[in-house]
Amino acid sequence: MGDVHFSREKAGKGVVLFFFWMQSLISLSCAARLSVSRQKLQVQNHLNRLNKPAVKTIQSPDGDIIDCVHLSRQPAFDHPFLKDHKIQMRPSYHPEGLFDENKVSDTEKPKKGSNPITQLWHMNGKCPDGTIPIRRTKEEDVLRASSVKRYGRKKHRAIPQPRSADPDLINESGHQHAIAYVEGDKYYGAKATINVWEPKIQQPNEFSLSQLWILGGSFGEDLNSIEAGWQVSPDLYGDNNTRLFTYWTSDAYQATGCYNLLCSGFIQINSAIAMGASISPVSAYRNSQYDISILVWKDPKEGHWWMQFGNDYVLGYWPSFLFSYLADSASMIEWGGEVVNSEPDGHHTSTQMGSGRFPEEGFGKSSYFRNIQVVDDSNNLKAPKGLGTFTEQSNCYDVQTGSNGDWGHYFYYGGPGKNPNCP
Repeated sequence: MGDVHFSREKAGKGVVLFFFWMQSLISLSCAARLSVSRQKLQVQNHLNRLNKPAVKTIQSPDGDIIDCVHLSRQPAFDHPFLKDHKIQMRPSYHPEGLFDENKVSDTEKPKKGSNPITQLWHMNGKCPDGTIPIRRTKEEDVLRASSVKRYGRKKHRAIPQPRSADPDLINESGHQHAIAYVEGDKYYGAKATINVWEPKIQQPNEFSLSQLWILGGSFGEDLNSIEAGWQVSPDLYGDNNTRLFTYWTSDAYQATGCYNLLCSGFIQINSAIAMGASISPVSAYRNSQYDISILVWKDPKEGHWWMQFGNDYVLGYWPSFLFSYLADSASMIEWGGEVVNSEPDGHHTSTQMGSGRFPEEGFGKSSYFRNIQVVDDSNNLKAPKGLGTFTEQSNCYDVQTGSNGDWGHYFYYGGPGKNPNCP
């Protein structure tokens, strides 16, 4: 009898335990479902904020959707300081001495790297006047980010610091550079013509970019930066296409700023060029070379920082109130390449910078920046004085400068990453 009583008691306890186990499973799955639906709601709200009502929609051959959004409905105007902002449709002043390549006959043009370049979505239509093209953000784009908040943002401390090549810092940030730079003066803009390639990326969380940096402040928590160029970033865009991009921050990538139009800040006025859209065609090894020209300068009258793409497209501006140091001027300009080295399998990444070839290979093989210039306090384009170079590991990615009549100041840069001398 005692045995029966004991087994009943045991069974009772078992039922209770089973009941508790089931209850905790249910509440766990409820919590998981709740967290998934909360994340879905967060993502949806973010998409609603970013994707503005379109006047017209264009499907790009690469899978992008380009929305033609009315000028006054663009993301910039979500910023509380821009509620009553009157859009400037053109800069008050343009840097003088701007070399106008359109005025040069074909026979006089530099033979090297001056082929026409466009964006893929142009094949399927164009945006009407009074609108701007915005690459639509999809749910999967946001879900690839570490969080909704971090979507469209660079990691903290992703800036090359030429004078502090401290190995600990290099490994900590995982970012590697091959750049040319000037410092020690007040700069009001920069220009470069950048060779366009499609570097191979080893890991989806890595990227490869080629850009110019306009920097103000220290490399601490208060760094101001305006950046523009081309990038391959599977994490940000979901593919390996080479894309035009811009970036800005006023606090060293902590809470302010973003890529392209993924937050309020940059005011676009141009209906032909979409930030973050694919560039086509790209250069091929020992074959046709393509390049893009980028100019960023500070309008002396209004104080805004303007950006021009090629000779014909003034894209828009970053209002000066976004910045502290750059509200006045820049203290450093950098041009060059950057990659993320996440050290997969404990080895250096094989993510390529530029063309994936070292500088000594030269034109048609290695990637270049040519006609690099700075804007001085009289709003004139000038050759950079005292051009320095910097790379963390020249066996992985390197940089070599030069100058001549056609290309002015130029440099070749880049490399393959992992190789016998860069394990």
